[in-house]
Amino acid sequence: MEQDVSVDQGQRLNVTVAGDEGSIRLDRVLAVRTPELSRSRLKTLILAGSVSIGATPVRDPAYHVAAGDTITIDVPPPVAAEPAPENIPLDIVYEDDDIIVIDKPKGLVVHPAAGHETGTLVNALIAHCGASLSGIGGVKRPGIVHRLDKDTTGLMVAAKNDRAHASLTAQFADHGRTGALRRGYMAFVWGVPNRPHGTVDAPIDRHPHAREKMAVRQSGRAAITHWEVLETFKGRDGKPLASLLACQLETGRTHQIRVHLSHIGHPLLGDAVYGPGFKTKANALGPLARTALTELGRQALHAYLLTLEHPGTGQILEWTRDLPPDLAQLRDRLSAAE
Repeated sequence: MEQDVSVDQGQRLNVTVAGDEGSIRLDRVLAVRTPELSRSRLKTLILAGSVSIGATPVRDPAYHVAAGDTITIDVPPPVAAEPAPENIPLDIVYEDDDIIVIDKPKGLVVHPAAGHETGTLVNALIAHCGASLSGIGGVKRPGIVHRLDKDTTGLMVAAKNDRAHASLTAQFADHGRTGALRRGYMAFVWGVPNRPHGTVDAPIDRHPHAREKMAVRQSGRAAITHWEVLETFKGRDGKPLASLLACQLETGRTHQIRVHLSHIGHPLLGDAVYGPGFKTKANALGPLARTALTELGRQALHAYLLTLEHPGTGQILEWTRDLPPDLAQLRDRLSAAE
């Protein structure tokens, strides 16, 4: 494969189809031969007429190439990011030329959306990474491959170039079934499960009536959450009242842990969306624990573990992050049962 122009300034890639690649779809050949471009980027370029065989543009990703064909990909230089850079402090756990790992604080929205056009993690990453960002999807921006809810804290990774984006996207799609990816969460829940560990295997889809919520529905997409009891906490009367669970995801659906734990009767402490019926249980807490929960003002969920394969080196990297101060205080006061 020849590269006639640098990636940062735009590029022209020439790929000659090998004998064993004949009669294979255009998009599949290019996905293998140009790993620095994500599949979604390649599809966009094909549909835009930026991929040609000979002098003829080929706009069909399913076009079957022939051995000996020379495929030319004209990749335009990335345009400026639409979200504006904003100088928002970041707690950076790890960073290199390919990826950045941060410990996300509560209250920080990951991606601009209706009602949150500014002040997001993406705005912060664009400001922090600056010129080091590649043209992910044709736009200079960090590659968001997974998200945490606004009020969930903890570890997140973002890609800084197309190659890293493609690798991380594949790892998160696989969710550790065949690869190294692991995502671990600390979850404070109401009640105590009747066994030390278990698995929730229940599909998740949009709630049929409240569109801002998700729900367990047979029409939904597969969702699997593994959980283990780490600690149990008693109320003022000395009876078991709450638990701390370690959860690991085998899939990555919206609000998955919150939905699944609520589904098995153990919603997160402080979760006004999926545990409103448990709000009065706070009255059974000791006064200090009740105050800590009130001051928390969010669901008691923290992404404490992230393991992945580095997109460039192939090295298995793992990070852990302690509970943030508000959850550490909640844990201490629940343990004191006063």
